[in-house]
Amino acid sequence: MTTSAAATTSSQIHHHTTAFTSEILSQSELRHHIFSTLRRKILPSDQLALKPLNLAAETLENAISISNASIQSSSLRLAQKLLLSYPENAISSFLLSLIYSLSNQPIKSSLSLLQVFFLDPSLARSELAPILFEELFLVHFLPVLHWFNEQRSIILSSLSQNVNDDADDYSICDVSVVVPCSKLLSKMSGDQALELKELERNYEEVLDENCRVFVKYFKEVLENSDGNRLISPPALVLKQTEKAEGLDYDEDKNIKSKELALKNGRYNPIWAEGERSVEFYSSSSSTSTSKPPPFYPQRVSLDIIKKQNSSTLTTSSNLNSESDLDSVSEDNSANYCSSGSESEMEEKNRGTALLENGKCLTQKEKQPMSADSCRSPDYLMADKGNPPGSGKHTPPKDFVCPITSHIFDDPVTLETGQTYERRAIQEWLARGNSTCPITRQNLQSTQLPKTNYVLKRLIASWQEKNPGPVPHKSENHRVVVPEPMKKSIVPATSPNSVISQATMDRTINELRQAITNLCMSEILEESERAVLQIERFWQDMNIEPDILTMLSKPPVINGFVEILFNSVDSQVLKATFFLLCELGSRDEAVINTLTRVDSDVERIVALFKEGLEEAVVLIYLLRPSTSGLVEMDVVQSLLAIIKGRDDDLLKMCLKPKTASVLLLRQILQSNEENIASSVISAIVSSKAIESIVGSLEAEWAVERIAAVGILRRCMQQDGKCRNIIADKAQLAPILESFMNASNEERFEIVYFFSELVKLSRRTFNEQVLNIIRDEGDFSTMHSLLVYLQTAPQDQCPVVAGLLLQLDLLVEPRKMSIYREEAIDTLVSCLRNSEFPAAQIAAAETIESLQGRFTGSGKLLTRPFLLKRAGLEKNYRNLMRMEQRRNNSGDFEDISKEEKAADAWEMKMAFVLVSHEFGLLFEALAEGLKSRSAELYSACFLAAAWLVYMLSVIPDTGIKGAARVCLLKHFISIFKSAKDIEDRSLSLLALKSFIHDREGLHDLASHMKDILKGLRELRKSSPLALEIMKVLSEGQESSADFWNHKELVQVDSCENGEVLSIVSFQDKIFSGHSDGTIKVWTGRGSILHLVQEIREHMKAVTSLYILQSGERLYSGSLDKTARVWSIGNEQIHCVQVHDMKDQVHSLVVANSISCFIPQGAGVKVHAWNGQSKLLNQNKYVKCLALVHGRLYCGCHDNSIQELDLASGTLSTIQSGSRKLLGKAHPVHALQVHNGLIYSASTALDGVAVKIWNTTNYNMVGSLPTTSEVRSMAISSELIYLGCKGGIVEVWDQKKHTRIEILQPRTNGKVLCMTLDATEEVLVIGTSDGRIQAWGMN
Repeated sequence: MTTSAAATTSSQIHHHTTAFTSEILSQSELRHHIFSTLRRKILPSDQLALKPLNLAAETLENAISISNASIQSSSLRLAQKLLLSYPENAISSFLLSLIYSLSNQPIKSSLSLLQVFFLDPSLARSELAPILFEELFLVHFLPVLHWFNEQRSIILSSLSQNVNDDADDYSICDVSVVVPCSKLLSKMSGDQALELKELERNYEEVLDENCRVFVKYFKEVLENSDGNRLISPPALVLKQTEKAEGLDYDEDKNIKSKELALKNGRYNPIWAEGERSVEFYSSSSSTSTSKPPPFYPQRVSLDIIKKQNSSTLTTSSNLNSESDLDSVSEDNSANYCSSGSESEMEEKNRGTALLENGKCLTQKEKQPMSADSCRSPDYLMADKGNPPGSGKHTPPKDFVCPITSHIFDDPVTLETGQTYERRAIQEWLARGNSTCPITRQNLQSTQLPKTNYVLKRLIASWQEKNPGPVPHKSENHRVVVPEPMKKSIVPATSPNSVISQATMDRTINELRQAITNLCMSEILEESERAVLQIERFWQDMNIEPDILTMLSKPPVINGFVEILFNSVDSQVLKATFFLLCELGSRDEAVINTLTRVDSDVERIVALFKEGLEEAVVLIYLLRPSTSGLVEMDVVQSLLAIIKGRDDDLLKMCLKPKTASVLLLRQILQSNEENIASSVISAIVSSKAIESIVGSLEAEWAVERIAAVGILRRCMQQDGKCRNIIADKAQLAPILESFMNASNEERFEIVYFFSELVKLSRRTFNEQVLNIIRDEGDFSTMHSLLVYLQTAPQDQCPVVAGLLLQLDLLVEPRKMSIYREEAIDTLVSCLRNSEFPAAQIAAAETIESLQGRFTGSGKLLTRPFLLKRAGLEKNYRNLMRMEQRRNNSGDFEDISKEEKAADAWEMKMAFVLVSHEFGLLFEALAEGLKSRSAELYSACFLAAAWLVYMLSVIPDTGIKGAARVCLLKHFISIFKSAKDIEDRSLSLLALKSFIHDREGLHDLASHMKDILKGLRELRKSSPLALEIMKVLSEGQESSADFWNHKELVQVDSCENGEVLSIVSFQDKIFSGHSDGTIKVWTGRGSILHLVQEIREHMKAVTSLYILQSGERLYSGSLDKTARVWSIGNEQIHCVQVHDMKDQVHSLVVANSISCFIPQGAGVKVHAWNGQSKLLNQNKYVKCLALVHGRLYCGCHDNSIQELDLASGTLSTIQSGSRKLLGKAHPVHALQVHNGLIYSASTALDGVAVKIWNTTNYNMVGSLPTTSEVRSMAISSELIYLGCKGGIVEVWDQKKHTRIEILQPRTNGKVLCMTLDATEEVLVIGTSDGRIQAWGMN
């Protein structure tokens, strides 16, 4: 253990952490880079856990971009809450530090940021926050670094002598040579190498442990911000190796980090163990001194560079003549035998010269090579540094990247003259470095130059002469080129050949000369002419294997690539692509050469997007991955080729349109659904559908099947193109492809046909089915049957569905092997729970066999069944949209299609339900037990359809089997489903059973539950009313159907009489004689008082609600009317109107109110303050207002109708004189469904009379003898509140009394109301009680 540097203050910690977070928050690209780095550290098994972290990061990004402070604060709280609920890791801590920083919580931000160093020290100091590590941690770790340096020196010291001896071999005129570290490692013993590796590992572990220790220390300092206690830095932890001695360092020992040359807390940030270089200096003398190797590559002195350049120039000048070349080769051979070091130095000098001369290669402006430039390409491609026969296979140093220690794939030469592998130098720069790794010179630009093709060609030449294992990129899939398109490679050997042998030899020599010019010439025009010569040779000659091999060599391919980068001549570029495609289609090595450098592929894609159509064939041959294709963003270019004509294009190994279709199909196979969706939208919007349909007739089967896949996806996403495809497609070539296709391709074809026959016109559907059945050289139905018997389980339902539709094109026969096999397959798939996807597919297939579809191919089974159940709105809307879209209003066409659809439905339902005496019902019943919502829903819809069809198709004796399997399921759904549509569909299925004696018997035990559901549905579903009538037929009384139970009674006598009561949604409002209004809510069997208001000074005589405006109107004896807002939980008064008279009964329209004043007549009061007195000759007792007509029940037992618009007065019932001085007023008046219900005393044995609002004729009466004071009417029942405190319940249709409700009160029933569902009745009495009953 050692002590560290001086103590760190909280202000210092704040300063460094705040600077870091501020920089991160100000740079979005830096944030994204860091977050991407952190996400890559998540294990594959934890990828699901990444979702909330991604959500938190998105929320944080939104908060940063939002200027509104309140919205930003809300977003930050949401992200913070999400992260705090998530298990702590480096990502969550990093995000929290940013959130706290934005929220002005600097201490929490610092603590969270430090926690990242605690959780993952290695990641934090190397990739996340290296500068923060240097400024905050590294100052304390200097003793650790010094200790590590000494341990490493001890291990390397034993190698110094051996290395110095070897260095003599490299000494030429005191020139400094950089020896790779692999040279040192080769001199080590196994134990020494292991020691060095162990030391490196120990060093990392020590740094990690000390990071965690100091994080705790920094946190203590932050928490002690007031400085009330002294906190000393902790002791450093030094892990000792077996040979290392314990070291103690004083706190005052001055060790500068510059001297140690360490960065970011690592021994050497970019050089791996085999990648570091150590520099040795030697003199011409035999003895040499060595110094410990430095920690980073040393800058080479200017003098040494000059000496190397002079040597290089001398060497390069010797290459200008053939004799010189030969002598150089001989000298190299001799030197190699005597001294490996001299040949290596010569090789280095030559490479340096070539690199210097090739710096501006891409400009192609240098002078052509002199002497005999037409020598054999084999000579030109020879390894000048390692002559044949030398036996050396180690690559020259200039061919090896100093960072990766591997041969260059994509060399780039920086402005400092040093060359690196593109990926390696990109990583170096991405870490924040801005210097050359070797020379340490600052780089003026971090934008990397183009590939050094001179060096690349030299490497390719050397590899030709020194074959060995070269790593290539992994292959995604093998590109198949159609055999008919491949050119013959068999040499023409006929003695009658048009071209004589001499002419052939001359042509071959010209080809060799062209290849030489392509590879070696530095004049662009000369290289371009060479490309055109090679292209003409290829077009005119039969390509022999040795010529193919010559053209496929990497130097030649790289020469073609240089043309792509530099030429602007479209003819040359087209010829280049033609040759690369021809070569790539024949030789896999060509593709490997092209894909080895990313910039080459990017250039090919760029030229394609610029309009060079031939490039698409090469892109296809390069076998790009699906994700790579998506990144290329070539969809619009592909569509342009598909839509265009290819008559003027070169005859290539593959047509550009074919390649485009294949690539487009590959893009649509992307796992990201949004990408596929955008591509399909582009296809449809660009009107390329018809062009892709043309590919169904392509010569190559693979193109036909690719087009099938594209069109199938288009139909699934945008069904409007289905009609175009069905109208234009030639199906015979697809059927021919089916015979020789793989299982996967066969399913693609069947899936395409299944989507194609989802047309809105039934007659058109059957035409397409007939084409599928009859086209082709083979029997389609037999082929489908054979495929069905061997197809994978998840494909079987789609195949079976298509086969069944083809079989039903003729009248159903007694026996059909195709039909039996298809239905058996659907049943077995439905029952096989081991394949849930196949179960769902089978249920959805059965559902689709009903045969009705929208214009976009959406299934109409559910809307059509709902229409049959009386819920027509959804279906009508769909049909209206279809007619508007198709502009089809021809009634005859619509009628014809409806008849065809009905006939198909009956035919299909008949064969399905008849199979094996209802076996399908058993399978659907099993599906209704599934926990899968998708399977349950599909089985329910299919079962509802087929059971309903049992009442339509001829009786086959299987209704009993259906009832046994499905009745209980439908009753359960009807009772428990919350969706009114599901309940209506189950009711539609139950309708098939209620007309049978056995069915009614099975329903008897569930009758109460069914009746309750019917009452709930009777308003929205005519079918519910119909079934209620059926179930009540033959019953003498309706008492079994309507039964009430008391729910609750509340005593409000302290507020006096309950004079008025109304309900709205889930609330009940009561008005009392002391001026109080109370708001109640029903919860189970309890009336809960929500609010009590007393703003009226006298009795509240009436309450009235306008449903549309969510307003409550109250009238009072204090001569005011108040308007209340009731939309929220608490009501409040929004308006007070002075009525200038006592308000005894109040009814309201939108702009006026009518009420009964203290004296005679009825007052009509406008909300602007104007009022008018009507019907002044009558004393009115009660009012009802419907559609601008005011109905008045008077004290003299008369009933009048006032038309408020015209002022017309009509008498419905004439009044009567007082008998024995006692009046008999009309106490209650209700208007419901065009009928007027009036309630009074039973003078003639009838207390309630019913009148027609049209002709004022009395159409019925309720023979009750009770004196009725209030009344409420539902869609089925009439409730009468009587003077004696009872409530009579009457059947509205039969006018018979069903039940008498006995309130526990002696008062009169003054008012009553029904809730919105008509299930709960609430009354108010004269003794201040409120009581509720509900349907039992």
